[in-house]
Amino acid sequence: MPRRSERLHLGAFLYPGGHHVAAWRHPSSQADAGVNPAHYRQLARTAEAAHFDLIFLADGVSIRGDDIEALSRTAIRYVGQFEPLTLLAHLAAVTERIGLVATASTTYNEPFHVARKFASLDHLSGGRAGWNLVTSADPREAWNFSRESHLAHAKRYARAEEFVDVVRGLWDSYADDAFLRDRASGRFFDPDRLHLLAHEGEHFSVRGPLNVPRPPQGHPVVVQAGSSEAGKALAARTAEVIFTAQATLEDAVAFYGDVKGRLERLGRDPASLKIMPGAFPVIGRTEAEAQDKFGALQELIHPVVGRSLLEQLTGADLSGYPDEAPLPDLPETDGGKRRQDLFVGLSRREGLSIRETYLRAATARGHWTLVGTPERIADALQERFEAYGADGFNIMPPTLPGGLDDFVTLVIPELQRRGLFRTGYAGTTLRDHLGLERPEHRRHALLRNAAE
Repeated sequence: MPRRSERLHLGAFLYPGGHHVAAWRHPSSQADAGVNPAHYRQLARTAEAAHFDLIFLADGVSIRGDDIEALSRTAIRYVGQFEPLTLLAHLAAVTERIGLVATASTTYNEPFHVARKFASLDHLSGGRAGWNLVTSADPREAWNFSRESHLAHAKRYARAEEFVDVVRGLWDSYADDAFLRDRASGRFFDPDRLHLLAHEGEHFSVRGPLNVPRPPQGHPVVVQAGSSEAGKALAARTAEVIFTAQATLEDAVAFYGDVKGRLERLGRDPASLKIMPGAFPVIGRTEAEAQDKFGALQELIHPVVGRSLLEQLTGADLSGYPDEAPLPDLPETDGGKRRQDLFVGLSRREGLSIRETYLRAATARGHWTLVGTPERIADALQERFEAYGADGFNIMPPTLPGGLDDFVTLVIPELQRRGLFRTGYAGTTLRDHLGLERPEHRRHALLRNAAE
């Protein structure tokens, strides 16, 4: 088995009022969470006090869906919430140690913008920034960027491959010691330690240099969210963390072995990439209490919202089928292929109706749902970790702030008691928390390789 830490890593995936599709309706959630800075400050401080590796903010650059009736009844389709990098810059000022990870699309950004923003966040936070690289699955995003249609799946990933190389090259625009700021000599930076990128590729032409010094971490941590074949190939070459979705232990172990094996074939140390599937925990002090909490959330799902969510996740129009019908055969989507496969497979495997499938989707949109006592949830996390199905987990509280408070109060002490999670931070940067090496400047690496 690949070498790795004896302790698991934890991310706090903050989705305004919680990850359940009806979370905003629950009395324990913050209804205006998406635009409430005090709410996010509280969550960030709670996660940091519990020694989470990172907080994570997802993003999309369109509202997910065209059904206004359904959209008007939900708060999880990127409706009414902050732009994540702006929010993380705010949270950097009220936290000291916890990592700060946000999503930015390679399809609807330019590499210079992404490199500059995340380098700035890394400086503002003292080395705690991470970029979650996505290619955008929703075709509606194209309409907000003067495009008539979304790029095809293969073209999005080809663009992403080049995009990340350009971003990393821009982060290496300066040597670590380039900025002298020597008042006596009048030399602000050493011109010999400035490196033009001069990139000319299929998708991008970027001269550089970046106008931000090399980030404290060398490069902010590169995260990738995607489990298709193209996504796994991209992650194996470029990513340092993968956020993914596997609902069963068997699937998690298979995914883990597949991706780690790809790293070895590319000459990368398997420990240089952390696999952190999503986990959606509904926690009760007794099994009955946990089931009651879960049931109360499920009862809040409006049928219009549930059906619309399933359509968005599968890329299919289900309007011609009643709720009690089985999920029909679906054409291949050009959106999130892994999510479509996941829900079609679930429906076929368990013989679920459309309604039963959307009720399953409404919890965590295909991520691992756990309902039970703190001990039972800790058992499940430990089993998957020790079976090499994960290096850690991206925790997806069903409601916020209550779901995060429950996990911090009830599950983390149990994980610590078992020696599975830290009791304090050993370092100050996100790379420190994740056990990732600071990348060597590419110019130095080239010179060293040439000398060898």
